[in-house]
Amino acid sequence: MSKVELLHVSNRYILHDINLKIDDGQLLVLLGPTGAGKTTLLNVIAGITDYEGSVLFDGESVDDKPASKRNVGYVFQDLALFPHLDVASNIAYGLKVRKWPQSEVEERVNELLELMQIKHLRHRYPASLSGGEKQRVALARALAYFPHILLLDEPFNHLDRCTRRHLRAEVRQIQKHFKVTTVFVTHDIKEAREVGDIVAVLIGGKLRQVGDTEEVFSNPADGEVAELVGHREYSVSYHVCEKVDG
Repeated sequence: MSKVELLHVSNRYILHDINLKIDDGQLLVLLGPTGAGKTTLLNVIAGITDYEGSVLFDGESVDDKPASKRNVGYVFQDLALFPHLDVASNIAYGLKVRKWPQSEVEERVNELLELMQIKHLRHRYPASLSGGEKQRVALARALAYFPHILLLDEPFNHLDRCTRRHLRAEVRQIQKHFKVTTVFVTHDIKEAREVGDIVAVLIGGKLRQVGDTEEVFSNPADGEVAELVGHREYSVSYHVCEKVDG
């Protein structure tokens, strides 16, 4: 596990002076509208995009470390499963790159297949999987090498309502099981309420509010945050969003 700290992080015209702390084992939901810079912020933490400022893991700068050395698991919005590899091989990919012994690779893959309840999919290929099955495989692959930090970029964006609700609960259980520090990106209000320990609201590349879930939804910092989270009583000067079941 790792504590994550961002100090005065900026990225060209997208992110502006971001300061954020995520405690060891915490699940932070990064909530914001499309184009707010949520994915860019994940990419900064992962080390796959340029930035100014500093990123610290457990108090030590990782600014000079490439993505391959940061020990970050990442579930991309498009999942990025390898179409030519079956489920077991997709999960094993990162372990083989890290040159784990074959016996340990097999043990870890079997453990994750069991945990994700996808043992029956071991020899299937991504093209034959449902959306929910693909999500489970992508999450298993991201967790395979015991990352210190897990990044989830709108992982349920393209799933139906029932599947999303079920997987939200699963992700929360899995995150607690592994006690991995996690950043979960979403623009869905219901998802943010159900998943996070704390919520960070990003609008226009700026962090507008950070706090526990109840605090952010009950006491938005300003009118734009109130509009985003659907707070009905904050200000008559802002249009109030109707809550939508995600």
